[in-house]
Amino acid sequence: MRNRLVILAAMLSITMFRPLLAQQEAYPFVGVDWLVRPVPVKARVIDAGKDIILYNGLVKRVFRISPNLACYDYTNLANGQQLVRAVQPEARVILEGKAYNVGGLHGQQEKAYLQPSWLDTLKKGEEDFYFSDYTIQPLKPVLNWKRTAWALEAGATGGQELILNFVSPLKELENVEVQVHYAIYDGLPLIVKWVTIDNIGQDPIRIDRVVNEVLALVEEESAVVGSPDVMKKQHGIYVETNYAFNNAMRYDISDQTTHWKTDSSYTSQVNYNYQTPCLLEVYPEKAQGILLQPGESFRSVRTHELLMDSYDRERRGMMIRKMYRAIAPWTNQNPIFMHLVSKTDEEVRQAIDQCVATGYEAVILSFGSHLNMEDSSASNIARWKALADYAHAKKILLGGYSLFSSRRISDEDDVVDPATGKPGGAFFGHAPCFGSKWGLAYRDKIKYFFARTGFDIWENDGPYPGDVCGSTTHPGHHGLEDSQWRQMEIQKELYRWLNERGVYINAPDWYFLDGTHKIALGYREVNFSLSREQQKVLNRQNIYDGTFEKTPSMGWGFVPLTRYQGGGPEAILEPLSEHLKDYEQLMMQYYGAGIQACYRGPRLYDTEATRKLVANTISWYKRYRDILNSDIIHLRRADGRDWDGWMHVNPALKQKGLVMLFNPTATAITRTITLPLYYTGISVKAMIREKDGQPMPHILDRNNDVKLTITLPPDTYTWLVIE
Repeated sequence: MRNRLVILAAMLSITMFRPLLAQQEAYPFVGVDWLVRPVPVKARVIDAGKDIILYNGLVKRVFRISPNLACYDYTNLANGQQLVRAVQPEARVILEGKAYNVGGLHGQQEKAYLQPSWLDTLKKGEEDFYFSDYTIQPLKPVLNWKRTAWALEAGATGGQELILNFVSPLKELENVEVQVHYAIYDGLPLIVKWVTIDNIGQDPIRIDRVVNEVLALVEEESAVVGSPDVMKKQHGIYVETNYAFNNAMRYDISDQTTHWKTDSSYTSQVNYNYQTPCLLEVYPEKAQGILLQPGESFRSVRTHELLMDSYDRERRGMMIRKMYRAIAPWTNQNPIFMHLVSKTDEEVRQAIDQCVATGYEAVILSFGSHLNMEDSSASNIARWKALADYAHAKKILLGGYSLFSSRRISDEDDVVDPATGKPGGAFFGHAPCFGSKWGLAYRDKIKYFFARTGFDIWENDGPYPGDVCGSTTHPGHHGLEDSQWRQMEIQKELYRWLNERGVYINAPDWYFLDGTHKIALGYREVNFSLSREQQKVLNRQNIYDGTFEKTPSMGWGFVPLTRYQGGGPEAILEPLSEHLKDYEQLMMQYYGAGIQACYRGPRLYDTEATRKLVANTISWYKRYRDILNSDIIHLRRADGRDWDGWMHVNPALKQKGLVMLFNPTATAITRTITLPLYYTGISVKAMIREKDGQPMPHILDRNNDVKLTITLPPDTYTWLVIE
C-alpha cells in the first residue's frame, strides 16, 4: 500500500491542490525571471491519486503509479517546453550479469510524443522491479558543511525529497530493494536524482551497472542523415553528476556519466537511420563488479538536471552558477590567501604577520615548501600545530600543499596497467592506486595531520583522476572492474570528511559536489614564465573564459612573485618595490573579478610602500567584496588591441553592479560601452559612478541597457559602481 500519511500530514487535501495546479500550469510565472527575482512557490510533492507530482513553479515532473511507476510529464514551466516524448524505466540495474528495469511501462507505439490517455493501455514488465510505496521528507544537506571562511551569502535553499520504493517479482531478487530518490528545490528549475540498492539477504550481490536516469527526450533538430556525434544534444536540459575527473578544470570535459544514445524503437523520427541522439542515460562507464555485501547499501551517482530556457551562453552559465551557489554552498567561501614558499618555520610566522599587516586571511604553504603532511611523527605534528596555533591567534587560516597522483611510489602500490599487467598506464604515467596499502595509508595520514594540527586549508594536487587498476591484491578494490568506483569513493569520502571539519579544499579536478571548494580557472603553467605584460593580458583572458560556468569563488589564478618554471626578471615581481604598477594591476585584475590568485613567493611586501599598496588593494576588495563575488557578465574579452572588461551583477545587493574596464594599449582611448543591466534587477534608472566619483543617473533603454562613454589612460584600468 502506498503511504499517503506523510503527504497528508504535510499538505492540504488533493482537491485543494488541483485548482492551484491548474492555474499555475496554465499561467506559469511568465515575466518573473528566477535569475533576477525569486519565484514565490515552495517545492512540494503532491499525491494526485493516480499520479505523484514534483512541483515548484519552475519545473514539474509527473509520475503515473499504476500498473507500474513511470514518468510521463517533465515540463519546464519557464517556457512551457515538454521534455518527455516516451515513457522509460525509472532506472536500469545490471545484477549478477542480467539487466532489469526499475519501474516503467511497456507498449507505447508512437515515440515522437506521448498523450496521457495512452497510459491506460500500457503494461508493466513481468521481470521489472515494481513500485511498492513512497515516502517524503524535507531535503537534507549532501554534507554537513562547516563554514570557517568568508562566504557570499546565498540564502537557505529548502525543498522536498521523494523516495520511491521498488521490489522485484522474482524469487532470486527478493532480498534486493531499490529506491529511486528525487530532490526538488525551492526557486530552482532543478531536480536531482539518485538510486540506492539495499542487500537485505545473506549473500553478496554483484552490481555491474546502475543507470540512474533514463529519459526519452524530444529532439531539437531534424536531420535526415547524420551521426549522433555531429548532431546537437538536448539543450533544454543540463546534466551534471558527482562523477567527473580528468584535470580539464571544466565539467563538460570531465563528465564521465552522460550518455546520449539513439532509439531505434522511435520509428517516426526524421533521421532515416534512426541516429538521432534522443535517449539520455546516466551512469559511469567503468563501475562494474561491485560486490554489495549483506546489510550494505549502494548509492549511485547524483544526477543534477537543470532545465534550460535559452541557448545563450551567458544565461546558461548564470543558471549553472546559481545552481552551484544553492546546492554546494561551501563553494561560496572565498578566503584571501597567499602562496608561501618557505624553508623555515620563522618564514611561516613572518608570512602570517604580513597577512595581518595587509588584510590577508590565510597562508597556504606552496609546493616546494618545507611542509610534509605525510609525516605523522609526533615532532612533525607538534611543529605544525604550533604554527597553526600561532596563525589562529592572529585570526589567520593556515594550510598546505600535498601531492597524490603524479608520483611513483612502488611496484606494489602503483596503478597496474590492465594491458600489460605491470605498473604504469595511469593518467600521469605512473601513479599510486588509492586502493593500495600506500593509498589507504595516505588517506589516513592526511586525516591524522588535519585532526591533530588544526590546519584549515588543503591544497590537494593530483587528486584521484579516474585511473583503473588491474591489481587483484590491493585491499581497497577487488580487481580491475571495481577499481575506478572504489578509488572514487575513497577520494570523495576524504573530501567530505575534511569539508565537514571546516577544511577549505583547493583541488585541480571537479569534485565540487563532494566537498571541494576551488579549482583553477584554467591555465598553461609555462605562461607564468612569460613577461609581466603578457601575463596581464593572458590572466584577463583566463578570467573571462573561466567564469562562464564557475562563480568567482570557484576559481583561482596565479601570480609568480618569484621565478616559476623558468623565465627571467621580466616574468616576476620580485623585488616587489621595483614593480609596484604591475603588482597593483595583477592584484586588481584578480580581486576585481572576485578571484583569489596564488601569490607565490616568500613575502607579500618588501617595503612600507609595497605594504601600503597591498593593504589598500585588499581594503578596496573588502569594501566591494559582496558584489565582486557575485556573478560576472562578460563584456569584452582581452585581446591586447582595445579595451576589455566584465561586470558583476547581483539584484539582491544595494550595489547591484560593478564594472571593471582595462586599457592594455599604449595610448589613451575613449569608447562608448554598452552595459547590459538586465541581471542587476534595475529596470528604469541606474545610478552609476566611476571609482569614488559622483553618482550620475542613467535611464535604461528598452533592452535594459545603458551606454556610457569612458576615457581610459594608456595601460590602466578603472571601475564603475552601479546602484
